[in-house]
Amino acid sequence: MQQPTISSGLGLLRRPNFARLFTAYLVTYTGNAMAPIAIAFGVLELTGSTRDSALVIAAPVAAQVLIILLGGALADRTSRQRLIVGAEALAGVSQAAAAALFLSGTASVPLLAALMLVNGTAFALELPAKTGFVTQVVDRHELQSANALLGAARSVAVTLGAALAGVLVALVGAGVTLAIDAATFLAASLLIRGIRARPQVATDPVSLWRDLRLGWHEFTAHQWLWAIVLQFSVLVAALEAVHGLLGPAIARLQLGGPVAWGIIAAASGAGTIAGGLLGMRLRVERPMLFATICVFFFAGTPLALAPPLPLIAIVGAAFVGGIAGSLFGVLWNTTLQTQVPSQLLSRVSAYDHLGSIALAPLGIVAGGLLFEAIGPRPTLLIAAAAVIVPTAAVLLVPGVRRLRTRSATPGI
Repeated sequence: MQQPTISSGLGLLRRPNFARLFTAYLVTYTGNAMAPIAIAFGVLELTGSTRDSALVIAAPVAAQVLIILLGGALADRTSRQRLIVGAEALAGVSQAAAAALFLSGTASVPLLAALMLVNGTAFALELPAKTGFVTQVVDRHELQSANALLGAARSVAVTLGAALAGVLVALVGAGVTLAIDAATFLAASLLIRGIRARPQVATDPVSLWRDLRLGWHEFTAHQWLWAIVLQFSVLVAALEAVHGLLGPAIARLQLGGPVAWGIIAAASGAGTIAGGLLGMRLRVERPMLFATICVFFFAGTPLALAPPLPLIAIVGAAFVGGIAGSLFGVLWNTTLQTQVPSQLLSRVSAYDHLGSIALAPLGIVAGGLLFEAIGPRPTLLIAAAAVIVPTAAVLLVPGVRRLRTRSATPGI
């Protein structure tokens, strides 16, 4: 793999196809960053219950758990591009319907949960396809730069979207915020449709079950892969509760409301922008060891929210966590794309996503119940422990410590 540089990464933006993909990430993740804040505060205003908010926020993650393996198999055997286009459109329609419920005053927890299930289904179809689709847009030696740049696009989007959502929810409510979110998904669908990607590596026309079995065999063949996915099954459950529910609830009760949480979320996004720029030139011989060490910094935000510390300290913790998250993401995606054959990439990515989010719905619901039962501080300390303990355990896995960087596998 060629030495990545910031200039080589930025040079990708001069190519129309990658520029469309980059812009689609900007557009869709701006709206996507707005949605959790709008939903969390919208339901809290509707019922005043963190339990109800947890149920609605957990619904899309539950749908992803049920659907994502199908999404990975379909992406490898059909067209990743068409799947992404359709999924973005479906997400836009579901968010538009949720916006209409809030704006018309007819929103209810069951209706919102049902629409969030549809939204989660769309993501489940899209996420594995995106991992493989990047390899059809850039060359193999450009993957790290491309992943870093796309990560930076997500980060800019999260920063803008979170800051905008905090202001919009405070000024005009959840309905308008979700309507803007719906428009971003539909715009991203059109952008992805316009990309002229390289042909997808064809898979043998076997049964869907056989496709999933082949993906599972490849997934379990890599010790570093399944070990870190197990780690993230616990970690993501905790962080989904923190960022989707507990953080907004603390902001509402003790930090002044949605604007404060928007600032915290924006700081995390700003950190991932900085991390994305670093990631474009990052070169490490043992990528998963370095990436795992970065994960310890994810615990900073729940630890800062627990007392809670002053807002500036929480913002600082979120910024550092954002840098660490971006570096982890660049190394993880690039390692996945260079260690796994292209024709199996979306299926393996589906197992990655499934394992990572499998416990997330339980984590969100448990966070809401614990928040009301034992209070915010113990709940947030438990969440921080759920980051630190499994991360320390993963450092004991030989495959994580010893995996070295190598060039992409043939077929990309």
